[in-house]
Amino acid sequence: MLRIEHVGKQFGPQVVALHDVSLQVAPGEIVALVGASGCGKSTLLRIAAGLETPGTGRVLIDGAPVAGPHPAVGFIFQEPRLLPWLTVCQNVEFGIAGLPAAERTERSAAALARVGLSDFAGTWPRQLSGGMAQRAAIARALVARPGLLLLDEPFSALDPFTKMDLQDHLLDIWADDRPTLVLVTHDLEEALVLADRVVVLRSRPGRVHQTFAVDLPRPRRRTAPDFQAQKQLLLEALGVAA
Repeated sequence: MLRIEHVGKQFGPQVVALHDVSLQVAPGEIVALVGASGCGKSTLLRIAAGLETPGTGRVLIDGAPVAGPHPAVGFIFQEPRLLPWLTVCQNVEFGIAGLPAAERTERSAAALARVGLSDFAGTWPRQLSGGMAQRAAIARALVARPGLLLLDEPFSALDPFTKMDLQDHLLDIWADDRPTLVLVTHDLEEALVLADRVVVLRSRPGRVHQTFAVDLPRPRRRTAPDFQAQKQLLLEALGVAA
């Protein structure tokens, strides 16, 4: 589904954001990218989405090179980025404006139902809580039925209880259609709860340091000994003393 081949990116003469990064993500797989600030995680995600151009290397989706925003790719940012002058329903329909009205209505209603916001379709973004706004952002990304969904720290601004609720909700949605997910996160527990594989990036320059397969059964308990053992391995790979 997604292939990143020898991607490099430099900002100015001194800042090498990424160097020779290669990664392959299988259809339906969930991959988390972790690493310290400045290791190029978000830059790599934006390159995969076609929002940034790589300095070297290339990205392919289903074998075709990515040269810009791709119709098969959805993107969820850290902030919901809902348009304040549109209702929740109108925000969700924004990405499918080219479809006939009846199909837009049907798709947006289904997407809002999947994230538990059917009763808030006519609500303005300012009237939503942070968690509800991010649910609306998820619905907006899903309404176009992307085969690949990229998530850039989508839950980092939320309180711990809302964050865990949305992590579980995302997995429930993923289980329905099995889209491919690539997630950037600073939260190691989030990575282990969600991902099939965790890719550790190191900085100066940004590069793949280590990859871990997460072979824990779902649903995953954060307090389980095998979960904590995997977390310890990630901490060691990041050079952090537990």
